[in-house]
Amino acid sequence: MATPQSPELPDHLEKVAFRDLAGWDNDDQHKALAAFQRFCSKPVSFGATGLPGHDPATLRALCRVAANPDIATPDRARRFFETRFTAYRIKDPGFVTGYFEPEVAASRTRTDDFPVPLHRKPEGLEAIPMEGRPDDWPPELSHGRRTGDGFSEMPDRAAIMDGALDDENLELVWLSNPVDAYFIHVQGSARLRLTDGHVMRVGYAGKTGHPYTGIGRLLVQRGEGTPEDFTMTGLRSWLSANPDKRDALFSENRSYIFFREVLEAEPDEGPVGAAGLPLVAGRSLAIDPAHLPYGAFVFVEAGFKDPDGSGQAFSRLMIADDTGSAIKGRARGDIFTGSGDMAGELAGDIRHKAAFSLLVPDPVRTGAETATD
Repeated sequence: MATPQSPELPDHLEKVAFRDLAGWDNDDQHKALAAFQRFCSKPVSFGATGLPGHDPATLRALCRVAANPDIATPDRARRFFETRFTAYRIKDPGFVTGYFEPEVAASRTRTDDFPVPLHRKPEGLEAIPMEGRPDDWPPELSHGRRTGDGFSEMPDRAAIMDGALDDENLELVWLSNPVDAYFIHVQGSARLRLTDGHVMRVGYAGKTGHPYTGIGRLLVQRGEGTPEDFTMTGLRSWLSANPDKRDALFSENRSYIFFREVLEAEPDEGPVGAAGLPLVAGRSLAIDPAHLPYGAFVFVEAGFKDPDGSGQAFSRLMIADDTGSAIKGRARGDIFTGSGDMAGELAGDIRHKAAFSLLVPDPVRTGAETATD
């Protein structure tokens, strides 16, 4: 029998002992394992990268173990991870923000009270692959519209605000407040209370492909305040106090998001993330899939108080299952905080330095038959 080889990992990962992960012993790792089980009913959701231990056989074994009731306690789940995984610190300086699912009023038809649309994805909109893209295609554009002559650039946010798509009947639903609409674009999903008494959930369907620009960062650059001033709450306050500057500022973020009605998630579940699964508040982490695969376990240590009321700094084992236009880099994450106003207040205050540690499973030692040692 061949001796197992140590996994070959990139240089930006550095082995770290579990005892050196701040807050590891206080976390309930079984909650992360339960969140991981969502992938087991939809294996296609696992991201495809060259990360050692993130192969089909190992992931199938992990799914068998995750369903074992004998590890359904914090202590047993913690021992499972400590004996069958190796933790690797991502050396890059980390940073986390928070995001949530807004809940706002909406109408299926345009009225004087609901004049602001969320748009469906236009026909022909596609992601432009890095390989095989047209020679003259702008490198900063990730998406385009397929036509009979190839691809054409989509209008950006400013053009759409000026009516560039008005003749295409793409309006999915109508909102009362342009600020709510903008933040739904940033979050990528929303729960809508319709005037007819129903509830609609909308989620990301596509984007124009123009680069994302954070308007809070623009305001900081212009001397309007500090980064701490422009949490989500602070940014909303500024927009409310400066309605004459609002639309011009919005238009500087050229990225524009399109939506679809989401029917996959149950009413008591979270919105559907980029991995195609309902998100789990406090355990779902939006990452850059160019660096981390969906389904990966990531331990996050950050400098804000954990919302569980313990008074301790945030230190949790999380699951990579979503992404976003602003999430770029190996150690950049967005923590999903839930749905509604309270989740929004929590998400809006998260802008903190963080440490990320990736848990890499040992294919030899990760098996259902030894899960309860």
